[in-house]
Amino acid sequence: MITAQSLTSFVNPFVGTKTMGHTFPGAAAPFGMVQLSPNTKQEPYALNGSYNPLTYRYTAGYQYEDTTIYGFAHTHFSGVGHSDLGDFLIMPTTGPLQLEPGEADKPRSGFLSSFDKETEKASPGYYSVALKDYNIKAELTASERVGFHKYTFPKTKEAHVILDLMHNIYNYDGKNVWTFVRVEDSQTVVGYRQTTGWARTKKVYFAMKFSQPFTSYGRKRYEPVAYNGFYRKFNENENFPEFAGRELRAYFNFDTTSNQELKIKFALSNTSTAGALKNLESEIPGWDFEQQTEKTRALWEKELSRIKVTSLTPHDKVTFYTAMYHTMLSPIVYEDVDGTYLGLDQNLHKSEGFTNYSIFSLWDTYRALHPLYNLIQPARNNDMMHSMMAHHDQSVHKALPIWSHYANENWCMIGYHAVSTLADALQKGTTTLDPERVLKAAVHSSNLLYYDGIESYLHYGYVPEDLSSASVSKTLEYAYDDWAIAQIAKLAGDSAKEKEYSNRAESYVNVYNPETGFMHPRLSNGNFKSEFDPMDTHGQGFIEGNAFNYGLYVPQNIPHMISMMGGKTEFVKHLDAIFTTEIDDKYIEKNEDITRDGIIGNYVHGNEPGHHIPYLYNWTDQPYKTQQRVRMILRTMYNDEPDGLCGNDDAGQMSAWYIFSALGFYPVLPGSDEYSLGSPLVRSALMDLENGNFLRITTENQSEKNIYVKEVILNGKKLTTPVLRHSELIIGGTLHFKMDSKPNAQFMGNS
Repeated sequence: MITAQSLTSFVNPFVGTKTMGHTFPGAAAPFGMVQLSPNTKQEPYALNGSYNPLTYRYTAGYQYEDTTIYGFAHTHFSGVGHSDLGDFLIMPTTGPLQLEPGEADKPRSGFLSSFDKETEKASPGYYSVALKDYNIKAELTASERVGFHKYTFPKTKEAHVILDLMHNIYNYDGKNVWTFVRVEDSQTVVGYRQTTGWARTKKVYFAMKFSQPFTSYGRKRYEPVAYNGFYRKFNENENFPEFAGRELRAYFNFDTTSNQELKIKFALSNTSTAGALKNLESEIPGWDFEQQTEKTRALWEKELSRIKVTSLTPHDKVTFYTAMYHTMLSPIVYEDVDGTYLGLDQNLHKSEGFTNYSIFSLWDTYRALHPLYNLIQPARNNDMMHSMMAHHDQSVHKALPIWSHYANENWCMIGYHAVSTLADALQKGTTTLDPERVLKAAVHSSNLLYYDGIESYLHYGYVPEDLSSASVSKTLEYAYDDWAIAQIAKLAGDSAKEKEYSNRAESYVNVYNPETGFMHPRLSNGNFKSEFDPMDTHGQGFIEGNAFNYGLYVPQNIPHMISMMGGKTEFVKHLDAIFTTEIDDKYIEKNEDITRDGIIGNYVHGNEPGHHIPYLYNWTDQPYKTQQRVRMILRTMYNDEPDGLCGNDDAGQMSAWYIFSALGFYPVLPGSDEYSLGSPLVRSALMDLENGNFLRITTENQSEKNIYVKEVILNGKKLTTPVLRHSELIIGGTLHFKMDSKPNAQFMGNS
């Protein structure tokens, strides 16, 4: 039995559910396919043919301030800046049957219900709330592939369970392609739904079992039907055991006694209803809800126990373990219990020697999330690397994933950052993949000429702004990715490719303008763009950043970037200005995912391109400023309240930054063996490494005031530069920080 002092008790699933965190508080197993959570409002993607900005608040389906619930859906993203999913919404009700969802500001206008916040509870693998309008207590838990509902009803002959097959997140007319449902018996329902959206072709199968027989059932079809064949012979709306259409809602009726518990097991599959049934019987064969809740909580306890920390304050401990929790909500297991999965080619495949995963938000997660997995989840990350290679093999483009989910590539954001995650895993020895095979896939991806300016990047040595927008960002990201490919080539023993991609990795110099002192958008005629504002994003060659901050993205050759920008003294001034120069509202008002609470001066921690910036002082003569900035960000950009994230968690990247930084180091250059030192926030940490070793992190004189690192000792050896190596950490032992209230001038930076 897990005690009250277990690590799960230090997780607050409501963190990030307010403002722009875009997390969800529902029930899920670690990396589980089922993400069962309440949806508190239904905002369409478009209104009157135009984008509805309110839909952005509901990318995870939930906002903390809301006091209405429309139902509990089984698929969600956590902390992303765009969205999809929200499949298979279930809502229990009593009284006269209502099949319209209703409006949040109009009580009892549909099947939605109000709720009091004090009745809402969440912990890893569990969620509960009292549905006020129906006097129903709702409780949720989940295994990897099965959602488990428990609803406690009052005495009534008008108890209903609504299955809303129209509900979507980022919904719009036409998103539902087709839905099919079979009522197999009085307790078993199966079917599938296909949608089109961010995932262009997404099909999810389900199997639903009730703990008691329903007395009757039916459906309502909402779209106009031009032709229905000879199904017109039947009354399909009531007690007809199969129904299909684009826009459907189903209902199941029950008689209940006072405080009667109705349980529902709802399994997902990406292959078939037979696969869903197999998942259901394999993972939750019985009906003991409390037992399953404890089982899932135990899974979370095991994963959270990979790092055990003592902290400066209890609030810090909640923030730390909530961040750990967020890093394990995605990617998700994307295969049936027998290893069968739907591939990118829309055919069925069998995973051989790995577990298949989906939801790869790689523009975000290559920076810190996958490097974190290489440290604390290497076996699982190996599965993810194999999944990315399977994606490549099934791709008609022969490309590694960019931003992929549910057997689809949605091509979101820039770069080809799967090569970074693969290079990092190969460099750190955490994948069983053959470097030569990985190299071929990486080369394919980097030469996909019709993708996002690559043809002009190869032709000009940079992406011209007049040929492709966000040209500087693309050039910088491509150059880094090419460096990563060079590292793969080196490991594969291909010196020709290593040289070729090392040369490509220098492309960043082609967008540096010494006259302005910034990375500067360049045109196809070779000239730099004349109208240029380094504080602006739009039309200035950048995406989700500007020249002031995104222009410092050359992690593969920081010393040369510093030299190019005037040397260490001038570079420190530039870094200082990023943190002290207030950015005007006009520069951020068009960015719906960037808000003031994620900005320090012109440093935007609420978005990913600048996450390495605080650590860049380590390459100057003032590394103490890295310690200063990192500790400030840890203190001001994160907390354990619902508004505890200063921007999108971006599928765990924001939380991974916190975990690394709280431990005292960060992977500025994924694909290398190095971490850059910061200022630890923990008092101590014990890392349980998968190779059987333990790494103990200890601090001396740790306090709120003692933010500076006086000395670092790794296994008895004093460090002379702010650099740690992965190969040294995984040996285990002790990493000891001596802290002080004053900077240590002798603790010099990198050369």
